[in-house]
Amino acid sequence: MISPALFILNFIENHPNLSFTLQITLCLNLIAFILNLLTTNRSRKVYLLDFVCYKPPKFLQCSKGLILERSRRLGIFSEDTLDFMKKTLDRSGLGESTYLPAGLIGVHPPNISLEEARKEVEMVIFGAVEELLVKAGVKGEEIGIVVVNCSAFSPVPSLSAMIVNRYKLGENVLSYNLGGMGCSGSLRAISLAKHLLQVHRNSYALVVSTENITPNCYMGDDRSKILINCLFRVGCAAILLSNRSADRRRSKYHLLHDVHTHTASSDRSYNCIFQEEDRAGLVGVTVDKDLLAVASAAIRSNVTALGRLVLPASEKLRFLGNHMIRYLHVANVEPYVPNFKSSFDHFLTHPGGKPILDEVRRNLQLSETHMEASRMTLYRFGNVSSSTVWYELAYAEAKGRVKRGDRVWQIAFGSGFKCTSLVWEAIRTVDGGEKMNPWMDEIDEFPVDTQSTGPFPFYFEPSKPN
Repeated sequence: MISPALFILNFIENHPNLSFTLQITLCLNLIAFILNLLTTNRSRKVYLLDFVCYKPPKFLQCSKGLILERSRRLGIFSEDTLDFMKKTLDRSGLGESTYLPAGLIGVHPPNISLEEARKEVEMVIFGAVEELLVKAGVKGEEIGIVVVNCSAFSPVPSLSAMIVNRYKLGENVLSYNLGGMGCSGSLRAISLAKHLLQVHRNSYALVVSTENITPNCYMGDDRSKILINCLFRVGCAAILLSNRSADRRRSKYHLLHDVHTHTASSDRSYNCIFQEEDRAGLVGVTVDKDLLAVASAAIRSNVTALGRLVLPASEKLRFLGNHMIRYLHVANVEPYVPNFKSSFDHFLTHPGGKPILDEVRRNLQLSETHMEASRMTLYRFGNVSSSTVWYELAYAEAKGRVKRGDRVWQIAFGSGFKCTSLVWEAIRTVDGGEKMNPWMDEIDEFPVDTQSTGPFPFYFEPSKPN
């Protein structure tokens, strides 16, 4: 089959008597065809100019003891439940300086009204976005795309509309609000922004990731719903992306890969994290015993897909050979775990909780050094849902560890069950002394020991190797 370009050239060559005007017209059509081919087949590069992680004010800090004391004062939890909460907090990997919203720790009884929820979300989102705009040197009216993800709080108007209103963005701004995505929501939002940036030239995309704690604190006595109260804390991240080639030199990272795994077709996966009412009609998020096994399976599937993109040929051959030996029952061998340490310089795993981090470390055969950013983020800020992976990247930057050419792997997972990986390449060495970093005034105090705790008090079904 002859391509249109070759057809036009042959036609002109075989018809020398064509008028000059017609030849020019055909040549212009040929140029337009080639330009269209080049622009449609070449994906636009997506750069991360900068990001900000919100650090709440000190008066919102809460110790484990304060949480237990406030929970006891409510008078709604049984002694068995309070004992479970204490064991969970003691063995959670969280420290004594995480943050809860004012509606939960500033008043008694807690104020979980819509008004209080709005105050929390405005505090964290506006705080992060305003700091980001200053840090990146970008004006609000320059932003053409806004993507907000918040899993369990979806007011009307939407959170993305709230941002458009606050910063008076243009009427042609593309605005998206993602809900119910769980702790993988931020990386999914980045992927959506990436695809939008492929279509809209010379654009900035603002991604904001948070979770609203105020209306989602469980006020019942069902142990399977208490985990959320124990682990989740206040946080927010704002990320600015660009597809402008002129922004490359001042950007921090270049997005190389995004890989998604969605296992909701399995009832076991779909139901392992589920928002529902308890027997008393109180709404909470149930975490069941299948979570660890479901998360491990989703992570393995996602990592396998990612490995095809990032692993060297030698690792791919070892993995394939091991798989064939086990599939054909040639020998009784353990599953081969590819050496991802040869492909990445920084491993940023969503710290859904200490058991999850322990499982990821075991499955990927990582060292405690590789897990440091994740464990320290869980200790200092708690599980701040989908924004947690950005606090981890901020930790690596504050330590002065991100060098030009480094590859960063962010992996997050959440309800559905979903798992997403992003791979970034550092365009420049990041100065460890940045002022707008939530770790900067205390980074020298880390790392701390978070491993000297007992087993987690909630039983999870163990995962099985492939």
